[in-house]
Amino acid sequence: MRLDRRLSELALGTRKEVQEIVRRGRVQVNGVSVRDSGMHTEDTDVLCVDGKVLDARRERHIMLNKPEGVLTAARDKKQRTVMDLLEPVHASLSCMPVGRLDRDTTGLLLFTTDGELSHRLLSPARHVDKVYRAVTDLPLSPADVEVFSAGMDLGDFVAAPAGLVIEDTHTATVTVHEGKFHQVRRMFEKVGKTVVKLDRIAFGPLTLDMALARGAWRELEDEEIRALYQHAGMEHE
Repeated sequence: MRLDRRLSELALGTRKEVQEIVRRGRVQVNGVSVRDSGMHTEDTDVLCVDGKVLDARRERHIMLNKPEGVLTAARDKKQRTVMDLLEPVHASLSCMPVGRLDRDTTGLLLFTTDGELSHRLLSPARHVDKVYRAVTDLPLSPADVEVFSAGMDLGDFVAAPAGLVIEDTHTATVTVHEGKFHQVRRMFEKVGKTVVKLDRIAFGPLTLDMALARGAWRELEDEEIRALYQHAGMEHE
């Protein structure tokens, strides 16, 4: 890839801006100062700007602890989106959310630059579990557990059997694998409850890192990445 394109992809500026950075001799490739912004670079090349080594990885996998009131979208003219919580380089590399969480749902949201991985994790055929902790306005009962486990007709689709585990009178964890629009909230409405708080605590093999504050993110660890690819039936170098 051309040097100016790589630097632009790493959110260092527009192509014109990074060409000027290179022209001024501020860029080093493998320790050698360069001034040709059109030179070819390899993924293994070490890139520096003003002596600082750049994180030039093109593959990224991120866990975000999504806060309330933020849209799961690439961009929105009026409201803050989850992309606003990441670094500019993530958008430049097309590190996008895997699925979505409703505006007022919090918790684990995965981002990846690997479109095939995202597609497989979201495929209904793979039955990837999503686990939520829900707080309801009215007390939960064993009868609710039975209704969830039997599946339910929500009008536009029939929800597959879901696992409901009651933690206390108003709190439960629910495990689904479809992830339809407002599905969990609608399932609770079907048994006469309103969800007042909904938090995703697991997605496939990933569990929300409780050390992450709301709105904070971190790169996935190697073992987490391997587990995701294995869950998706893919190999990862």
